Amino acid sequence: MSPRRNRPPRGVRSAAPDERGFGEGERYGLERTESWRGEPWVVRQIGGGAATKHYRCPGCDQEIPPGVPHVVAWPQEGAVDDRRHWHRACWNARDRRTTTVRRSRNAPRY
Repeated sequence: MSPRRNRPPRGVRSAAPDERGFGEGERYGLERTESWRGEPWVVRQIGGGAATKHYRCPGCDQEIPPGVPHVVAWPQEGAVDDRRHWHRACWNARDRRTTTVRRSRNAPRY
């Protein structure tokens, strides 16, 4: 029995679109458009394998560590700097959350 080959066959380039039509930079998840606060937002699901950095969720103000699946959302008319990384539960509950900062009783007021 010969060993299994994990390399692509000759002639196949990684930058070429695969059978689903994705190119090199489009493998992070499918984009969809959702409406929030009266404007369209582009939403992309990021899998755990593609999450390689620490992010701060704007919904709960907690850290999203590497390897945790999450959502990236930005206004459709916005720039690249407007992208925000959310926990999936926080993105789904974004309309039920308040915009005020919640502090514990012992937290400083500054």
